[in-house]
Amino acid sequence: MTEKYDVPMATPRISQSILLIRGQKVLLDRDLAVLYGVTTSRLNQQVRRNLERFPSDFMFRLTAEEHAALMLQFATSKSSRGGHRKLPLVFTEHGAIQAANVLNSTRAIEMGIYVVRAFVQLRDTIASHHELAQQLKALESRMMKKFAAHDHAIADIIHTIRQLTTPPETKKRSIGFVELEEKKK
Repeated sequence: MTEKYDVPMATPRISQSILLIRGQKVLLDRDLAVLYGVTTSRLNQQVRRNLERFPSDFMFRLTAEEHAALMLQFATSKSSRGGHRKLPLVFTEHGAIQAANVLNSTRAIEMGIYVVRAFVQLRDTIASHHELAQQLKALESRMMKKFAAHDHAIADIIHTIRQLTTPPETKKRSIGFVELEEKKK
């Protein structure tokens, strides 16, 4: 909770905290608590008191496997050494805004705006990468068609050159007198 966010730099820093879990972009409860200037336990307490405001598409609890993967990825401490004792909650964009509403503090509401901006920025970045990938695929397709046409033209040229450099096959005539019946054969 000692970590502070510089307001002009908030959106990029928040974007770095957004994770992809179960196909959804989410923020961990501890990261959201830092943003909103409260302890993780205070955030989770307010969420528990207002569970009806947090459907499963707004917030969910990580499974043990997901939490273990995060611990390995971010090198967080074990619960026996002061780390999480409960599996963390994660909040989608809508859940993060709802958390700001239930906390009802000036800082939470102010930072909620930056959270939304970070999610939108991430969405825009993903969309631009998708558009770039589509353009690259179209370019690759056009180039493959051109290469195929060039390959066909080159193969025709090589075939023509081989025909010109290979002498025509002629029957060798035997020297001497050839009987008429042999000529007919």
